[in-house]
Amino acid sequence: MPEKESYEMMEMEKTRTESALYDDPSRMYDDPYRITAERGLQLGEAADMYGDLETAEEHGYVTRGLKSRHIQFIALGGTIGTGLFLGIGRAFTTAGPLSLCLGYSFVGVAIYAMMQSLGEMTTWLPLAGAIPQFCARYVDGAMGFAVGWNNWYDNSLTLCAEISAAAIVIQFWNGAADINVAAWISIMIVVVVGLNIFAVSIYGEAEFCFSSIKIITIVGLIIFAFIIDLGGGPTRDRLGFRYWKNPGAMKPYIADGNTGRFLGLFSTLVNAAYSYGGVESVAVAAGESENPRRNIPKAVRRVFWRILFFYVLGSFAIGVLIPYNEPRLLNAIKNDLPGGAASPWVIAIYRAGVPVLPSIINAAIITSATSAANAFLYTGSRYLYALAQNGQAPRFLLTCSKRGVPYWCVGITASVSLLSYMSCSAGSEVVFQWFQNLTAISAILTWMSVSIAYIRFHSALRAQGISRDTLVFKSRFQPYSAWFSLCFFGIIILFSGFYTFPSKTKTFDYSDFITAYIGIPIYLGLYLFWKVFKGTRWVKPEEADITTGKAALDAADAHWPQRKARNWWERIWFFVI
Repeated sequence: MPEKESYEMMEMEKTRTESALYDDPSRMYDDPYRITAERGLQLGEAADMYGDLETAEEHGYVTRGLKSRHIQFIALGGTIGTGLFLGIGRAFTTAGPLSLCLGYSFVGVAIYAMMQSLGEMTTWLPLAGAIPQFCARYVDGAMGFAVGWNNWYDNSLTLCAEISAAAIVIQFWNGAADINVAAWISIMIVVVVGLNIFAVSIYGEAEFCFSSIKIITIVGLIIFAFIIDLGGGPTRDRLGFRYWKNPGAMKPYIADGNTGRFLGLFSTLVNAAYSYGGVESVAVAAGESENPRRNIPKAVRRVFWRILFFYVLGSFAIGVLIPYNEPRLLNAIKNDLPGGAASPWVIAIYRAGVPVLPSIINAAIITSATSAANAFLYTGSRYLYALAQNGQAPRFLLTCSKRGVPYWCVGITASVSLLSYMSCSAGSEVVFQWFQNLTAISAILTWMSVSIAYIRFHSALRAQGISRDTLVFKSRFQPYSAWFSLCFFGIIILFSGFYTFPSKTKTFDYSDFITAYIGIPIYLGLYLFWKVFKGTRWVKPEEADITTGKAALDAADAHWPQRKARNWWERIWFFVI
């Protein structure tokens, strides 16, 4: 409990005047400063969001149970899943090593620009769910509705994709291949629901462990690639850039010559978007983070290293280890072979003649799939929770357990994972590809929405006389960074289905066309539905709500414990987290 002196200091910081409070004694207990001081941050935040203490006590609220190390590791590896281990193989065989590396680099630059925008908004107002609320407050209620439900179904389907991918990989071992895939799917669902339903701290601990394994695995694979490339493997064969020369660095796709090479490069962008999917989850977790105005800026800055080391160096490493026409990789993708056979990493290890590593990497891929499924169930449930806070989903979804878990949101999101049982009839690899195609465009639409929300947020700060120099986290080159990411992602979406159109080598593929573009009409349909149903309008910058929910957080800022390193080990640890 804060001391009397601390409470008096908070009183001085109130944005409401004393007279307004004391003219109506019933409002005394709706004041977030007083409630935070007397009843704690959880109830104070709820009262600030809902506008009255009665609603706050009725529904409860999420808790700030994610520690700094949880947030930092969620930022570094939280949603890294099978896209980086399995899905990347299809892009590699389609476009070649240089195109793959460039595609992941280009998308990574746009992702970083988007995350800078999101980090600034989230540090100003770290809310549960965050993104739908930002879009509704700063842009249009209809956009908040569209991006919220778009994010929810995107995360729900990605949850299915990761479970389906795990069902693929686990069949690597002979004993597992003889067991019905439904059993593995059931185990995965039970595990991720169990990690999400009890307390957010359990989710945080699980992600800390999972992310640690993923980080160690990816760093180990990059070091492995470096050693093998320089001839340090059992075969003593120095690879260098051999496969960039033969069969080549950029594989033509659909057309010949430079046009084909450009189309091959462009084809990697959607695949890269799927691999980067969920990178914004650190903003979703901000609403349940301890000391968010210290931890979130640090986590957002760490996204740069995640992009550079895991995605850019990872895609580069694959390109020097194997050629894009590697027969085993092509055969595994074509015939939906079980296990990690479709992973270029596993193929590279076999070629290098290291017998033990394939089993280890397959186990790491399963861990990544489980971690990503765990993370997407968490973020999907919080998007649903944010929609309920916006009044755009049923009100019962606001109900939280005593430990601050919105269990209705978790349960409904988890129920979508039952679609993973389609793998039992259609084949795990086929279902995984369906889900990957459906969710890649949905993720890009989310990132575009974040950029638009930031542009309006930037205007709202200026219109309401708030200097960005006073912000805890001020992103660079704004609003130009937001405009860049918006335009870049817009181009990807517009031309994402180019491969479905007729050419000299193929006819029009209507099923692939629908899969490539179905996310756009879904998003627009959601937007127009709420626009017509509620008659919403674009929010004027001077009228944008940039303060609701902020008072309780401001009140708590001075009371988060200060971290002081007592020895050299703690100095290193505090630097890391």
